Amino acid sequence: MNQVAAPVLFEELTAANGRRIGIATLASEKTLHAISLEMVSLLTPQLQQWQADPEVAMVLLQAQGEKAFCAGGDLQQLYRSMREHHASPEREDIRANHYAAEFFEQEYRLDYLIHSFAKPILCWGHGIVMGGGIGLMAGCSHRVVTEKSRLAMPEITIGLYPDVGGSWFLARMPGKTGVFLALTGANLNANDALFAGLADYRVAQAAKQSVIDALLLQPWGQGCDAELLDRVLAAAQGASVQEGAAVFAPSNLRTHYDQIEALCRRPSLPEIVDGILALQTDDPWLTKAMATLRAGSPGSAWLGYALQKRVRPLSLAEVFRLEFVVSLHCAARPDFVEGIRALIIEKDQKPQWNPASLGAATPEWVEGFFADPWSPDQHPLADLGV
Repeated sequence: MNQVAAPVLFEELTAANGRRIGIATLASEKTLHAISLEMVSLLTPQLQQWQADPEVAMVLLQAQGEKAFCAGGDLQQLYRSMREHHASPEREDIRANHYAAEFFEQEYRLDYLIHSFAKPILCWGHGIVMGGGIGLMAGCSHRVVTEKSRLAMPEITIGLYPDVGGSWFLARMPGKTGVFLALTGANLNANDALFAGLADYRVAQAAKQSVIDALLLQPWGQGCDAELLDRVLAAAQGASVQEGAAVFAPSNLRTHYDQIEALCRRPSLPEIVDGILALQTDDPWLTKAMATLRAGSPGSAWLGYALQKRVRPLSLAEVFRLEFVVSLHCAARPDFVEGIRALIIEKDQKPQWNPASLGAATPEWVEGFFADPWSPDQHPLADLGV
């Protein structure tokens, strides 16, 4: 009887001075390492154990293969749970989809743990990093992108919104670039990720093993572990550029920054969307962004826009609590399940969005996503932090 391989693998490497480096490797290549509850249930306790172990100096978070770090969340079981919930007598109660509640709670807890981790975490974000993958990467203290990195928050295509803390980090990007990315799901290359604050270093993928070798030679445990990691990555980045080890494409976000600012500082969402869709351009990056927005869920556009305005005064823990409620409302309403059906299950690429246009969504409709059925002390993420 064949054993099913674990979707996350763990190992420890011993550095020259005896301190250890914990390595967590996402190991579900067939799904491009899409985050499942099983992956979260393995990652969370292991990270907690490494955080508590004084002999572990740092953690490396990576993935098997060359295609992806993590392409997002595992949506298959979530889809089934939404179908069942929608057909049940409890369909009006967002708390009644127990699988969705557990999935989002545990995923957000893991993301918050990474954001607040007491030791350096290096995320090697090679290949596709989307949705929930950015949720894992965004909170790491040291984030590397390579010449093949491709990041995006494309939730508008499936009737969701940029969650996993996306409301928080998109709202903190330069100017209004976060609004543009939420609406268009635009792909980001390595230089885009650096410009947007989603990455810290760009390093050639071929240099990865030399980075690990250098980490094993560092004098860990002297109270400056983050600086040691910075030094290694800065050297690897410099070598990647100077030696021409990899070709890093220019930043599309930086190139089109003024245009994005002019469009996304318009006073209302309909004006922003109309402006983006009216662009006259043959630039392939902008053209693809426009096509994604045109085909995406109008309800998702409203949610992504409303959340970025709402979260500005909130702490990260408060943002995760807010997103948890909004995500369960998405699971209880039609667009999320319809988007997964059209894109992933039946693959007809013809989602029937409800509302079908921005104008059909009333302010009351948008506000309904923020209705919290829990008192503050009873919220499932009440203990997350202040």
